[in-house]
Amino acid sequence: MQGIINFIKKEAVLCISLVCAVVTMFFVPPDMEYIGYIDLHVLSLLLCLMAVVAGFQACGIFRCLTYEILRNTKSGRLLGLILVLLPFFSSMLVTNDVALLVFVPFTIGLLVQMKCEKSIIPVLVLQTVAANLGSMATPVGNPQNLFLYSEFSLSAGEFFGAMLPLTAVSLVVLSLASLPVLPQSLPTISLTQEKINEPKKLIIYAVLFIICLLTVFRVLHFGIMLGVVVVALAVIDRKILLKPDYALLATFVCFFIVSGNLGRVEAVNTFLQSLLQKNTLLTAAGASQIISNVPAAVLLSGFTSEWKPLLEGVNIGGLGTPIASLASLITLKLYLRSQNANAGKFMLVFLAANVVGLAVLLGVAIVF
Repeated sequence: MQGIINFIKKEAVLCISLVCAVVTMFFVPPDMEYIGYIDLHVLSLLLCLMAVVAGFQACGIFRCLTYEILRNTKSGRLLGLILVLLPFFSSMLVTNDVALLVFVPFTIGLLVQMKCEKSIIPVLVLQTVAANLGSMATPVGNPQNLFLYSEFSLSAGEFFGAMLPLTAVSLVVLSLASLPVLPQSLPTISLTQEKINEPKKLIIYAVLFIICLLTVFRVLHFGIMLGVVVVALAVIDRKILLKPDYALLATFVCFFIVSGNLGRVEAVNTFLQSLLQKNTLLTAAGASQIISNVPAAVLLSGFTSEWKPLLEGVNIGGLGTPIASLASLITLKLYLRSQNANAGKFMLVFLAANVVGLAVLLGVAIVF
């Protein structure tokens, strides 16, 4: 019994998502359509990226990056700005999921080393918001953009014309919010010159990372990436294959089932269609809070031809609840694995920041 209790505490997010999935099964009994719920592309990318990032960590690249940042940055405000904007800009090219997988573990380690543990929650929350908002700037930044860009045959001008104003406002607000998250004067800590372990392996991990990015851009099929990464890691360091958070992957599977089942409930479909006729922007943002923005984009695209408010709504709707953007679960899971994690405090700060961001960007979208 104690073992079960400990597992629930350790994997609270997985347990909650599992309960939600089971509940929806009473409304939509399991059948062959369940197979179509599971996005193997996303799951394969997450698995491979977690493994490759673990390889980078084993080589000491994050320790070296920590050393260089601490050695060259003396201002807490500047460091806070750097930590928040790194995932903002990188997510435009490597997606919000990848940005968080790379920078959240690095940030936790960095702030612990600096003895700034009190700043971990606000920095991680802002990084999560930054990754979700930065990713909306490009068609390849997140899955819903890729889908809608293709579904409505948008031109580059149409897409960027819709999303760049929201991205610009997001950049300004995030920059201002990041300035006070760290002490103005950083604590003085002793720094030891860090070196890369096993540079040859680092080169291999870098190649595997590029392969992952090619899959993100859909240059390579995810099956090819999965096969190459798994075989390569099995040859050079099979222990790395034990490092990925398989519970996180299971959590994603559960939420795929939840969103897939909700999309098949006739009452839900009828309700959403009536809402879209009233306000597509607010409906898209609201639906994202319940079934996540990627399934919301897929579901709602069949009921409206108004691509601009739909595109804006599902991107802005990535803010809000933890499942509004499944990328947010990555931060939550990684944080809960750290020492002295406080889930309650994290959720309070997370919800406060997301509600403010959601309100601001909805206001901008309505005006423009």
